[in-house]
Amino acid sequence: MPAPPPEKPYPKNAELVDLVQPDKITVGATPLIDVIGKRRSRRRFTEAPLTLEELSFLLWSTQGVQETDPNGVKILKTVPSAGARHSFETYLVVNRVNGVKPGLYRYLSLKHKLHFISGGRGLNENIAVACNNQRFIKDASVIFVWTTIPYRTEWRYHLIAPKLIAIDAGHMCQNLYLAAESIKAGTCAIGAYNQDMVDHLLGVDGVNELAIYVAPVGKYTVNYVSYA
Repeated sequence: MPAPPPEKPYPKNAELVDLVQPDKITVGATPLIDVIGKRRSRRRFTEAPLTLEELSFLLWSTQGVQETDPNGVKILKTVPSAGARHSFETYLVVNRVNGVKPGLYRYLSLKHKLHFISGGRGLNENIAVACNNQRFIKDASVIFVWTTIPYRTEWRYHLIAPKLIAIDAGHMCQNLYLAAESIKAGTCAIGAYNQDMVDHLLGVDGVNELAIYVAPVGKYTVNYVSYA
């Protein structure tokens, strides 16, 4: 069987948002030893927005493409993945990001751009409700929602694919934790959500593509400490 494509297609007339290119990013220079020492799960966010450069950095840190082969079968990203299969798609509920209108987006890692899917406010509220009404989620500047397309990993690993996808999700989200801390922002990984509700909000079928992880990101209150 031919290898599945490494990224979902998008409409030719799609509205795209240019991100800051990786070689132009200047944020995130905090020493790694300091970032690891400060890493916490943050559940209280201020109203400060993220900049476009900060969002670009977070996206590149979690799913940025470093190298592709001519056949498009193997892609090296900033996070490890079993067999370089990278089964994930990154969706964003943008609430407060300078220069980016609120709405639902998908990250196009091969182009390092955002694909605008739908607009309007209130998406952050809907995601919070879908995440078992964890109210702090709605206060985030941006909410990462990762889906997996299982066949990308099943194509090579068959029955052990679910385990590998779960491991890969951990790699990816840990990069978000560290990248967020390096820009004085924070996140809290969310696994407790209503599967059908989140899938519906993203417009995925829940079978060939389904939500697997949620992570709100925002500038956090300095004097708040979480022990997770």
